[in-house]
Amino acid sequence: MGSSHTKSKQRQHDFNAERDAKKLHKACKGLGTDEQVIIEILSYRSSDQRQQIKQKYKTLYHKELEEVLKGDLSGNFEKAALTLLDQPWEYDAKQLRKAMKGVGTDEALLIEILCTRTNQQIVAIKEAYQKIFDRDLESDVKSDTSGSLRKILLSVLKANRDQGVEINETLAQNDAKDLYEAGEGRWGTDELAFNDVLATRNYGQLRATFEAYKNLTGKDIDDAIKSETSGDLKKAYLTIVNCAQDCQGYFAGCLYNSMKGLGTDEETLIRILVTRSEIDLQSIKEKFHQMYNKSLVETIESDTSGDFKKLLVALLH
Repeated sequence: MGSSHTKSKQRQHDFNAERDAKKLHKACKGLGTDEQVIIEILSYRSSDQRQQIKQKYKTLYHKELEEVLKGDLSGNFEKAALTLLDQPWEYDAKQLRKAMKGVGTDEALLIEILCTRTNQQIVAIKEAYQKIFDRDLESDVKSDTSGSLRKILLSVLKANRDQGVEINETLAQNDAKDLYEAGEGRWGTDELAFNDVLATRNYGQLRATFEAYKNLTGKDIDDAIKSETSGDLKKAYLTIVNCAQDCQGYFAGCLYNSMKGLGTDEETLIRILVTRSEIDLQSIKEKFHQMYNKSLVETIESDTSGDFKKLLVALLH
């Protein structure tokens, strides 16, 4: 099994889709809804198990589980529960569509998803997008973004990042030199080098490149990006750089920002907890504690309430 299977998967051995489907049916039947049962089942099953429960539910009751929950739940609790019923890549595809549909584009959301996913995830997202919306994700991104942002997003959408773990020092030196020349040398004319390096090198290679960049220029790559770019392009570049340096730290930061100050950005909370729950949520939790000297669980508990709070906290255990 290995340590990659987080604690929430340890209940797999006694998993029974039919029993879960029946429990959910009972929880939603008649007067009042038994939210506790819904929370327990959804948060303590893996994504694949939830797919099996959905299929079993349909077989038994000839209804879609999503529709039943939509009718019975509301608010952020409903949103989080429905998110858990999607495969992560289907959910990402839906979020991307939402970011581009209608007037205006939510560039921050496009950046957060596209600049942090692996090749396999991007390929799966593109397939899901095509299947669910009968549209091509690359064409939509092309027509909804422009300029330099469009270029970097289309670069990452190619899913050409090196899959290896080898680090080539000479390449790192050369890339660092290219980045320096493309950036501080003559910024604005040549983001090609940035897009090429940031979208295709493996994360270890990128870390070596940033190290070489610092040795060469005396400057952190982050600072160079901040002083040379602005707006969405800056955000996209920094997201890739931060993810290469410390992906869990990047998501811990997003969670922190979603709860900082007045008001809570529940969509971001749901998105990160659900999409990372089977990847690195436990590490994100530890990272959050290191970075902010407070527990993620307690922070979420003080920022949310009711069944929504219970569901999120259950996902974190």
